[in-house]
Amino acid sequence: MNGFDDMQKLSKDSMDVMMQSFGAMTKGMQAIATEVADYQKKSFEESSAALEKLVAAKSLDKAFEAQSDYVKGAYESFVGEATKIGEMYSELAKEAYKPYEGVMAKVGK
Repeated sequence: MNGFDDMQKLSKDSMDVMMQSFGAMTKGMQAIATEVADYQKKSFEESSAALEKLVAAKSLDKAFEAQSDYVKGAYESFVGEATKIGEMYSELAKEAYKPYEGVMAKVGK
């Protein structure tokens, strides 16, 4: 009967570890989704403002200046956001793996 109890404990421990990992992944994915939604909203607002500037430009030079300012800002914003989201994914992977570290340490002994 001792083997059955050991199997039940192992099964329960495995389920607990899996649920902790799933919780960390869920939390991380929600944070990433929120960040992406905020970036999209900000990007839309910036592109609308740039379009208004472009339409209001009195000369061709001013229109080119407004367009180049927008493109430069949009590129810098995109690169910054891509870096931030990449870091968030990296942190998500670390957090999702943490519950398994204890299990792997036991297996390694």
